[in-house]
Amino acid sequence: MSEFLLELFYIVGCVTFIIGLRKLSSPDSARQGNNIAAAGMTLAILGTILFHKNEAGEGIGNLAWIVGGLVVGSAIGYVMATRVKMTAMPQMVSFFNGTGGATSAIIACMEFFSSDSTDWGFLLVAYLGIVVGTVTFSGSMVAYGKLDDKIKDVSGRLMTYLNWLMLAVILVLMTMGILSPETLGANGGWILLGLSFLYGIFFVMPIGGADMPVVIALLNSLSGIAGAFGGLIYSNRIMLIGGILVGASGLILTALMCKAMNRSLMNVLIGGFGGGSAGSAKASGEQSYREVTLNDAAIMCAYASKVCIVPGYGLAVAQAQHVCHDFEKSLEKKGVEVYYAIHPVAGRMPGHMNVLLAEADVPYPKLVEMDDANPQMPNTDVVIIVGANDVVNPAAEDDPGSPIYGMPVIKVWEAKSVIVMKRSMRPGYAGIENPLFFHERAKMLFGDAKDTLSKLVGELKNL
Repeated sequence: MSEFLLELFYIVGCVTFIIGLRKLSSPDSARQGNNIAAAGMTLAILGTILFHKNEAGEGIGNLAWIVGGLVVGSAIGYVMATRVKMTAMPQMVSFFNGTGGATSAIIACMEFFSSDSTDWGFLLVAYLGIVVGTVTFSGSMVAYGKLDDKIKDVSGRLMTYLNWLMLAVILVLMTMGILSPETLGANGGWILLGLSFLYGIFFVMPIGGADMPVVIALLNSLSGIAGAFGGLIYSNRIMLIGGILVGASGLILTALMCKAMNRSLMNVLIGGFGGGSAGSAKASGEQSYREVTLNDAAIMCAYASKVCIVPGYGLAVAQAQHVCHDFEKSLEKKGVEVYYAIHPVAGRMPGHMNVLLAEADVPYPKLVEMDDANPQMPNTDVVIIVGANDVVNPAAEDDPGSPIYGMPVIKVWEAKSVIVMKRSMRPGYAGIENPLFFHERAKMLFGDAKDTLSKLVGELKNL
């Protein structure tokens, strides 16, 4: 009876994962989907505690440790989730990816070092769990540091060759450990653990800042794959299915991110990104930009028929999402049609701008994806760019020497007027100059995004 109830709990949990994942595809139902999946996981944990039996028919022991771990972990997670700022959300996602990978690596290590099995299937899954879980952990911690501006990029051919060499050594050791277990023994597990930890660090170190959304999506996928290996080790269906769902969805998201940047995953992983474009640098030295006053910007927007707002990471840094929503509502009171153009890789993690604006209660229908926003640009009177840079760079279309050449971007220069809100003329996160700043239709409005938008709202009220 206990086995039947346990399987029933697991089946219900798996169904909730699938339903929750389906609902995560839309911001309107994402919170509900997250709650459904969380309820399913809670049900699976309770089922395991209540009904799991070992081969001797005994239930789970050490309940005090288990309950204590659940309470402490839940408390830490709750505090982190409630206190995290939207600017630090990518770091938090990276941290959670890392903890998931670490957990899977610990599971694989415990089973590997406590078992004398020479079965090749067990050894393969255990080795993969150690390698993938550890790489996910150390790589995610490096990604966390880079997103928090505590770790700088370290690129170059040497890093690329070193990464390939380490990966080759890891694969060779795994093959030796499976084909000839007595050759390596327990030492093979420790060596793989150390090499995987180092590889995770070196794997993420060379990757440029603009590629971080891809890296986060990939590490998220790896954390799911590592969890699936844990499910295989324990023959646990819900761990296996949950890991497969996370791994598959993460891989799909990674592919979508690469498509949005017109780059292959291999190019992202072994190639640097950023550092400027010669053509763009030349343009910045030969051309001058034009500024616009707050009053003139307010007049341009107030008497427009259609205004587009393009958010970027600068919006998150300034915590300006709420006042941006106020600006949008002020324009709508004057009869102006307003929409937001969202680039898939705007910000530092997938969906960063969508989450940011949803927090400010911006209606989801106003968030228009890049492919749907570009055809509207010729009929848009004013585009307001708030802290975005690389995703609106025309060099992606007309400068073959630019690192982002071929990357799909929002074609804001096709609108009748463009107002670029920035703190300064410094290039964006990828370190690439933007010729848009010197375009004949573009004008610069310098200042903190939150402060500038607040002043614009005040100017609109006086018109």
